[in-house]
Amino acid sequence: MKRRDEELIATLLGDRKPGAELARWLTTEPGRRELAAYGRTLRALRALHGPGAVRRVPGARLAPRPVHYTSLSAPIGRVLVAVGDAGLVRVRFRQSEAAFVAELERQLGQKPVRSSSGTAEVVDQLRAYFAGRRRRFEVPVDLRHVTPFARRVLTATMRVPAGDLVSYGEIARRIGRPGGSRAVGQALGRNPIPIIIPCHRVIAAGGRIGGYTGGLAIKRRLLRLEGALAATG
Repeated sequence: MKRRDEELIATLLGDRKPGAELARWLTTEPGRRELAAYGRTLRALRALHGPGAVRRVPGARLAPRPVHYTSLSAPIGRVLVAVGDAGLVRVRFRQSEAAFVAELERQLGQKPVRSSSGTAEVVDQLRAYFAGRRRRFEVPVDLRHVTPFARRVLTATMRVPAGDLVSYGEIARRIGRPGGSRAVGQALGRNPIPIIIPCHRVIAAGGRIGGYTGGLAIKRRLLRLEGALAATG
């Protein structure tokens, strides 16, 4: 195995930070492709054998895998993202980095590590989205830290394609809870992964734009980016 491959795998596993040469290579197109390919392979192994399978040593005590986070500039302002061993766990905007880190540490029980390599896949896809080159995200999301009801709401919302709009009541019907539009709205208001889980595509009855935790200006901007704003009131 090439030395670069070994260093890349160690970085993905959280065993070490990337050296300067690897960090530079990861900013290139071949580097990003290789990082994404290794990331997919490791996620597949964990899905088959459990989160610790690719690191397990008999008799060894396994430390929790680090949660990686970073920030990126976007038309809606700075966006913060965090990725854990099972996928994307947080997307935030209109929040300071210190508050974001404190929230992750409080809710996930571990201190996140700033890492461009550990978050490269979702950052690349978000940049493509904001540039108008992507409408569908292909990153795993980790919803283990939400309630079963919220998980059903968020899963149904993920299936709403760009350019489409549905009502809170429609999401409630899709999860078998007709009449539960208020509960759906509350669950979407606590969406830990906005944009990727597109709660901005869910509107109020009668075509009214409804609410949005990130603010209605951001909701309108996202809908305008996707060509759906004219459908809202």
